[in-house]
Amino acid sequence: MKVVVCIKQVPDTKGGVKFNPDGTLDRSAMLAIMNPDDKAGLEAALRLKDRYGAEITAITMGLPKADEVLREALAMGADRGILITDRVLGGADTWATSSTLAGGLRKLEYNLIITGRQAIDGDTAQVGPQISEHLDIPVISYAQNMRIEGDYVIVERQFEDRYHVLKAKMPCLVTALSELNQPRYMTPGGIFRACEAKITVWGRQDLKDVDDRNIGLKGSPTQIARASDKVRKGAGEKVELDAGESASYLICKLTEKHIISYQGKSGD
Repeated sequence: MKVVVCIKQVPDTKGGVKFNPDGTLDRSAMLAIMNPDDKAGLEAALRLKDRYGAEITAITMGLPKADEVLREALAMGADRGILITDRVLGGADTWATSSTLAGGLRKLEYNLIITGRQAIDGDTAQVGPQISEHLDIPVISYAQNMRIEGDYVIVERQFEDRYHVLKAKMPCLVTALSELNQPRYMTPGGIFRACEAKITVWGRQDLKDVDDRNIGLKGSPTQIARASDKVRKGAGEKVELDAGESASYLICKLTEKHIISYQGKSGD
């Protein structure tokens, strides 16, 4: 059984974010981590390896420094790491990213592709399903539990306050929630092996069946009008009232903003 896990190096948003003049993220200037949903997807693949002896390939698209998350994946137990990196691929939106990853995946053998539901630097949840469309394979998204039965994958798909049980024949793609599992830690032996491992690096010329019009910033139909850091809130209005007056004041303010509808008695 061959499983490919798509992982992404994302900015550690706790340290703040920085932007390039064109509105894209300045990834080289920020601390980076493995995307949490992707790490849960990697753990799901590693559990398949533990149970069925699956071969795990981790693949990512990004700057050369993105090999860090691939080495983390290898230290956790993945067998192979592939980095897709090229200047012409920079500035990609979800469409261009999924087109690029699909071009790499076409060169691999796989029974199952696992991606995270979404990345914390975009929150679109689009790349996984788009990859499945490019490759013309079934997709099950929002996986909170997963198991294999013969040639099929059985998935509990999160849905509001319940879940759907869906079954798809492999090859197929599953997008994982961070709630899917608790990812394992890297082992000391795994870290040593990962440091010595050779990461496979692919550029634009290595992608299969990908049109130049669908890659990089020029191939991204999403246009960013403006980008900024979190908007800082003002100090707000401060008042000093007793308990009764405070309650009346608060009700008036909430009513003015149409947050609540209140019709009190005369004199309230």
